[in-house]
Amino acid sequence: MTNSISRTVPASPWTEATDPMCLPAATQAALLADAPWSRYAVMGDSIAEGIGDPSPGYATSPWADRVAAALRATHPDLAYLNTGRLGATSGQVVATQLSPVLDFAPDLIHITCGSNDLWSARPDLRRTADNLESLFAAAHDTGATVTTLTLADAFVGDDMLALRDGVMAVNDLVRTLAAEYDAVLLDLWQHPLRLRPELLSADRIHFTMTGHAVLATEMVRALHARMSQSVNPLR
Repeated sequence: MTNSISRTVPASPWTEATDPMCLPAATQAALLADAPWSRYAVMGDSIAEGIGDPSPGYATSPWADRVAAALRATHPDLAYLNTGRLGATSGQVVATQLSPVLDFAPDLIHITCGSNDLWSARPDLRRTADNLESLFAAAHDTGATVTTLTLADAFVGDDMLALRDGVMAVNDLVRTLAAEYDAVLLDLWQHPLRLRPELLSADRIHFTMTGHAVLATEMVRALHARMSQSVNPLR
């Protein structure tokens, strides 16, 4: 499921094969070789869906599709559902995506949404918090492993900088809920990826495929860490 906004982006000094923030596909597969998950669902907004411009030298494949591919490398029967939609608010995710995801009966669920709520003339963070909690609680109650992420501090332009405080607040909500519901949290706010000049697509919002490749690597590492904690709970 790949949607892109075509533009010319600054060339990365690397390719996917040489990028120091990316793990080779074989290494990612090895990290997830003993993964217990067989049904992977992703829900949320455009980040979940995988919006982003192509990057020279990188496969045009969104981060969640890459994670699914890493899981399928040693678990070819993995079932994968992505209901993410461009522009989806947290309320829309609850109303239109939660039921299909629960019906899919996943054992690994990713949730990313909330930032689109900030585009409202009067953002209601209390409502956003309630919606996010509904999603996290429902996902947790299935017994599935839940993953989530915070947005990176990669704002460009006055219109985007105006949203920065709101994104920080949504990120704080996500961190709190991740802790409460034992979700795997990938915190991108201060990740060095945010400093790459070729990171953002033409819309100045979504990652290019450079970012998706790194995000996938980091999610694979986070899942591997969760697996290691399960095997060695005292660590």
